[in-house]
Amino acid sequence: MRIGEESSVSSVSSGSDPESNTGAQGGSHGQTPESYDVFRDPWGIPHLRASDELGLARAQGRVTAFDRAWQLEVERHRAEGSSASFLGPDSVVWDRFARQSRLADTARLCYEAMEADDPATAAWVRAYVDGVNAGLAAGAARDERFARTGLTPSPWEPWVPLAIWIATHILFAGFPTKLWRERVARALGDETLTLFATDGPRIAGSNGWMVPGDRTTTGAAIIAGDPHRFIENPGVYQQIRLSCPDYDVLGLAVPGVPGLAHFGHTGSAAWAITNAMSDYQDLYVEQLRRGEGEGGAVVEALGPDGVWEPVARHTETITVAGGDDVEVEVLETSRGPVIVHADGDPGAEPGAGAEAGAAPADGSTQTLSLRYPPRVRRDLGFAALPALLRARTVADIDRALDGWAEPVNVVHAADTEGGLLHRVAGAVPLRHPANRLRPVPAWDPEHAWQGWAPTPAEPVQGFAVMANARGIASPLGVEFAPPHRADRIRELLSGSADWSPKAMADVHRDTYLASAEPLLALLPGFEELTPAARELRTRLLAWDRRMEAESTDATVFAAFRTATVRRFAADPVFADLAGAPAGPAVFHPWLYLLPKIGYALEGLLTTSLVPELDRAAHVRAALEETAAAGSPDTPWSQVHRLTPWQAVPDPDAPEWPGLGGDHDCVNATSSVPGFTDLTARASAARYVWDLARREDSLWVVPLGADGVTGTAHHRDQLSLWAGCELVPVVTDWARLTKEST
Repeated sequence: MRIGEESSVSSVSSGSDPESNTGAQGGSHGQTPESYDVFRDPWGIPHLRASDELGLARAQGRVTAFDRAWQLEVERHRAEGSSASFLGPDSVVWDRFARQSRLADTARLCYEAMEADDPATAAWVRAYVDGVNAGLAAGAARDERFARTGLTPSPWEPWVPLAIWIATHILFAGFPTKLWRERVARALGDETLTLFATDGPRIAGSNGWMVPGDRTTTGAAIIAGDPHRFIENPGVYQQIRLSCPDYDVLGLAVPGVPGLAHFGHTGSAAWAITNAMSDYQDLYVEQLRRGEGEGGAVVEALGPDGVWEPVARHTETITVAGGDDVEVEVLETSRGPVIVHADGDPGAEPGAGAEAGAAPADGSTQTLSLRYPPRVRRDLGFAALPALLRARTVADIDRALDGWAEPVNVVHAADTEGGLLHRVAGAVPLRHPANRLRPVPAWDPEHAWQGWAPTPAEPVQGFAVMANARGIASPLGVEFAPPHRADRIRELLSGSADWSPKAMADVHRDTYLASAEPLLALLPGFEELTPAARELRTRLLAWDRRMEAESTDATVFAAFRTATVRRFAADPVFADLAGAPAGPAVFHPWLYLLPKIGYALEGLLTTSLVPELDRAAHVRAALEETAAAGSPDTPWSQVHRLTPWQAVPDPDAPEWPGLGGDHDCVNATSSVPGFTDLTARASAARYVWDLARREDSLWVVPLGADGVTGTAHHRDQLSLWAGCELVPVVTDWARLTKEST
């Protein structure tokens, strides 16, 4: 039940319920009660109006807790490494990683530094947490998943939003790819380190484009795009509006984190981001030895000066619903937390840590530690969040982003005065080039960090496009997305000089698959094919390369691609990479051969690095195999169906829709070529920010504004999102419904 729908629901507007504004659920951190009003638009999207900034932050926390209590508590427990306590044994893998990488402890350190250096931002975060604590009980009462799992909400501490932010982004830069490259180098030689370079299966990606005013119908800029992430239920982005006397901003929030970090429109200025694909986390091979000291067990690591250094050590216990408790050893060297133990984690696969190297002859062991900027700097860049809300111009946004830290993003921004911005924001360490490619020895001083890299910016000339490809962020990364999405967006934008906000949907929905060309280009050269294979070749070469939802040719191409990927994966040249991955299972998505080939197929078809790979023979055999299986007249959307992640699956949920698009389309709905046509990663939101009239802006999310299954606004945007349509942004307060008793 949604507040405002029935007369029996208590009010959360204007402070009419004394408890609703006092933090009575626990966790109040000294904030003065503030009044605020909650409005909803026809999609249930919250529009919040408060008397000042702290009251608004409190309102954002409370309404988010009411709408998404389950999601907030899941994310909090994941950040703290305690999700197995109610989700069961399958969550131990993540909890172990969260504890060993010290996510929550890093958040505490960052919050303590913020309190000391930036008390105003710390107070703003505390106000949000007070609101969360005030709303959790009512939010939990709406959601049967709490009762089903036995989870009882507990008060948040003020550092929890920082922990959620770190946990959400710790794998964004894909440091496990360094483990994969190490395996590749050992199997095929150092020259093949980047043989499988691609952006999959990373959780991050995005499209973004900015059309300057001389190319629009209004004479003002338009910013549009869509972040690509694993689709989750509830959704990972929350549409929301935040208004107080100092500002009135709408955008996409990360539930559990105050403000609008990634996408926002203040009325006179707007911004949006994509993942810069920068490399800013390092893996160090640590040489450890154990002994006994006066206080018990002692662990030491070989440092860069050749001296054995003390290693911080303690143990923690993971409580497991339906299983035995799991004890975790937590180690931290001078480089960072140890995340791979060469001598084996409880529950790790045999051979854990093999990629880190064999044990030295002196009896010490080698492990992998993770060095990542928030733990080194004690800073997440949260000061940028309230500064972005107060931004009036591009210059304001630019200044705010100078303090950005995690993750590293490419930014587009524009304002009503004609200002345009295209820059990188975030913290990237300066260090030896090898650090970006693979694990490096901790005892070698040349691999130490040497300060921070400058973040590039460039003037906007014509259309500005960001789609994870090489470009403005190239000096900061190693692997980038193929250029197809970026090139296609530029091509589409170049087709008109009078773009309107509504026309942006034509770019969002484009399904042209340029990456199909290298595979199809081999087909004309094949001779002596069977009649069925010749017929299939003719069909594929006549195909328009569009992965449209209703296209049967797209389905046939996907089947042919799957057969090709599987034949490549079975080639003896890759035999040493074909086994089950070693080490912690949380890294396994980066370490399986089949998906790596599926995402890197285009490069593998053209590279000269593996001359013994008979590409033509595999493609020819795949064509014959696909032809022999028959050409199904099945629309692509019937096999390319959405499969969102859910912490607790709902067996009674309606069927998820089928989708058009594919991994390298602008409509980037990613499956795992060679493994499944189902899609788990797609646009986690779509947005169009109009700088002429904010009320002409548009947005959509995969599900809806409400995180509670079965409610009116839980899935009411799903069909529109599946069809790449958007819903209007409502800015007129008179058109909104104020929540009341």
